[in-house]
Amino acid sequence: MLFLTVWPLWISGAILIGAPTLLAMIALFFVRRRIPAERHRINNEVAGFTFATVGVLFAVLLAFAVIIVWQKFAEAETVAAQEAGAVATLYRLAHEIGGDPGAALHDSLTRYVHRTIEEDWPAMERSGSSLAVTRTLDNTYATLLTFSPNDGRGTALLSEALHQLDVLTQARRTRLVLASGAVPGVLWFVLFGGAFLTVAFTLFFGTENLLVQSMMTGMLSCLIFSGLLVIVAIEHPFAGSVKVQPDALHAVLRDLGAKAGP
Repeated sequence: MLFLTVWPLWISGAILIGAPTLLAMIALFFVRRRIPAERHRINNEVAGFTFATVGVLFAVLLAFAVIIVWQKFAEAETVAAQEAGAVATLYRLAHEIGGDPGAALHDSLTRYVHRTIEEDWPAMERSGSSLAVTRTLDNTYATLLTFSPNDGRGTALLSEALHQLDVLTQARRTRLVLASGAVPGVLWFVLFGGAFLTVAFTLFFGTENLLVQSMMTGMLSCLIFSGLLVIVAIEHPFAGSVKVQPDALHAVLRDLGAKAGP
């Protein structure tokens, strides 16, 4: 469903909510013309109990999917902030290391942040990653390892810098994994199949006022497919109209990029 995610939200909403809702309301008039309301009304009592069961089952499934994708979206925000925090800490450690190793680490970190913003983030919109960013991260490790401490303070600085670089690496890896989406194909099939079946079930009830029944069917369809729109909009946390931006990394560059150098 990445193609729906990357479209503007109003287009995705028109496709996922407007079209099915309009189709359901029109289909009700079509069914009523073929089958009189009196024939539907006979089965209303039994159909009501069945529909209640179907509705509850689908509501649980839909709520479960929404919660899962929302948790993944929140996790993406967390790891992006964690990555920026590790970069900020490394900038400060580079200042404490000082000399050529500290300056080289500062410059390597700056290149990493710039390339992450300019290359990694756009690549994640296509569920990919940037090889240039990976190489820059490798160079950052190599640059840090050129620092050879000769006292306890320097050893502690090197140990903490390596730890923060590991945190940065793990945060980036998690970010790239989350960019690929959280909903498997089989679950999409069940969600959309259940949505259409639940709405279609309402077409076989019989009421005195056809217009009122059509409005109720439309409201139910709108509610169900709104839930699906939420899932589509945030399933890929780094793509589409609702996405995690590299604001934390921008803030690090703004606050520390120019000031953390030795």
